[in-house]
Amino acid sequence: MKPLASVPWTLPPQGVRVIMDLAWQDPECIHLEVGEPNFPTPDHIVEAAVEAARTGFHKYTPNAGIAELREAIAQKMRRYNGLDVTAEQVCVHPGAVTGIFTTVMALVDPGDEVLLPALSWPNAEMSVRLLGGTPVPYPLRAEDGFLPDFDRLEQLITPRTKAILVNSPGNPTGAVFDETTVRRIADFCRRHDLWLISDEIYEHIVFDHAHVSPARFAPERTITVSGLSKAYAMTGWRIGYTVSPPEVANVIIKLQEPVISSTNSIAQKAAVAALTGPQDCVEEMRNAYRQRRDLAMDVLRRHGLARYTPQGAFYLLVDVSAYSMDSFEAAKAILRETHVAVAPGEAFGAGGAGFVRVSLANREDLLEEGLERICRFVEAHAVQRQTG
Repeated sequence: MKPLASVPWTLPPQGVRVIMDLAWQDPECIHLEVGEPNFPTPDHIVEAAVEAARTGFHKYTPNAGIAELREAIAQKMRRYNGLDVTAEQVCVHPGAVTGIFTTVMALVDPGDEVLLPALSWPNAEMSVRLLGGTPVPYPLRAEDGFLPDFDRLEQLITPRTKAILVNSPGNPTGAVFDETTVRRIADFCRRHDLWLISDEIYEHIVFDHAHVSPARFAPERTITVSGLSKAYAMTGWRIGYTVSPPEVANVIIKLQEPVISSTNSIAQKAAVAALTGPQDCVEEMRNAYRQRRDLAMDVLRRHGLARYTPQGAFYLLVDVSAYSMDSFEAAKAILRETHVAVAPGEAFGAGGAGFVRVSLANREDLLEEGLERICRFVEAHAVQRQTG
């Protein structure tokens, strides 16, 4: 038999799912590893999907998505993000991750380099590798508030650099880029003639600062990627979207045919209801995440493990370096000894060494108990090191 394709074998296992698979074997486990809202999808969204199914709205749709949803997304971008966009610039995808993959396909030729956060959701790096590009990590450090180091970014530019991906609010850091940082990113891209891929899937989950879209300052070169999974508790509905300059949008829409043909029709109707219906559910979930963030920080401060305060998304990184800088080993040991599942920091890049990611998307009592166990685990091993 002739060999299979070689590139997929270069991809490492998805680190978060490695821990998830182990955790589901432990019936006593507190799950703090999963980046998924623990809220149900709001009723009015579910009812819109039921109505669509009952009335026969379950056929193929246009490659770019139904006109009603594209217009609803464009209106949201105008109202919430302050962007002057049209529905023709919108493409609907089965999840934001598909939007990232198709965007990379539209922009990157084999050998092109893409600057990626050294702490980010690993699927973006997978997309670049699968499509023949070269991922080039740029550092995000706790001491800098997990904001880009622009001096370091300048050093990473080569004639092959084609694009940069940014993610604010950030996964796994919870960092939110302020307007000054976003403007600097836009200027950096314009100066080096780079495409800017902006992953904004957590844009509605911000606590202390407003979300700022890079497309406000570099609309001619920014591809915004977002979706409904996090803000509306719709992870399994698989609705994401991209908003691009017209010439890029045309290519992304063209690529829909060989990649997915069209997005689920019933889920698109649900998405229309989400975007055009009452928004109280988004505010209620955001307030719950803020309260959990504050609770988590109180626990970490009591144990002397608070290193920074996340400003968005529903994650925080916990310093477990007193046990090991190997975050995979630390996550496995925490699961084994405390029955708490966390994501290894290095699953999101080398910058995650010495950290584990905790998801705030769980009940407050479980979050507090899980963090207490993690802190006691770190303290016990710190004492062992000092006395060993």
